[in-house]
Amino acid sequence: MSSSTRPPDPDVVAASAARQDATLLWSRLALAGAYPLLAHLASARQDGVLAALALVDIAVILLLAPLLRRRAGAWALLAACVAGAWWLAGTRHALLPLLLVPVAFVALVAWGFGRTLRGGRVPLIGRIVAALEGVAHPALAPELRGYTRSLTLAWTLLLATLALCNLGLALLAVPGGLLARVGIAAPLAVSQAQWSWFANISDYGIVGGFMLLEYAYRKRRFPGRYHSFLDFLQRMARLGPAFWRDLLH
Repeated sequence: MSSSTRPPDPDVVAASAARQDATLLWSRLALAGAYPLLAHLASARQDGVLAALALVDIAVILLLAPLLRRRAGAWALLAACVAGAWWLAGTRHALLPLLLVPVAFVALVAWGFGRTLRGGRVPLIGRIVAALEGVAHPALAPELRGYTRSLTLAWTLLLATLALCNLGLALLAVPGGLLARVGIAAPLAVSQAQWSWFANISDYGIVGGFMLLEYAYRKRRFPGRYHSFLDFLQRMARLGPAFWRDLLH
């Protein structure tokens, strides 16, 4: 059998797929990290061009997988998004989408956690812990299963609260908040910069702080599982891009 007709080596195919998954994951993380900075600078400076770049950043995150596969449709859709963002940058509504993105994104993640609490489903944190332990979810200790369910609920409530706070501040922001745009005087005005600091920066600090506090509590309640927070993060990373890609499915 010639080399041109020989079936591809499964190990080579698997390694290539793993590299593609890793590239996709890290690229999305980098783009996700760029968004809040672009959005905050756009809001603080009232800069339509930066607002357009922030929106294009989101479009690239959403289209990244087919873009990397060189799908013509994805590149055409990205071109349309760039053109639309460029047009929006020159209008007085350039910053309006930035008010809604933190609300929609955080609410979507809260929903992703919350929907796994329905009967017959494995709580999202339970899936992660079972993968870290290398066992099926039913094989986890009953106390650990109960804790992961409670923690999934806690994340759902925290994220839902943040989404509501983002919405409230987006309504109250002046001069370009949602109420101001429809001619309603805000009962308690906040500046665009104050809204942006919370929605684009503080949200991530609150989430990170919650992670650290929960880890400290978990380490005391379930001792001996992790050497340090860095060790915990490394074990999470070793689960692989495919696991994180499929987690919310």
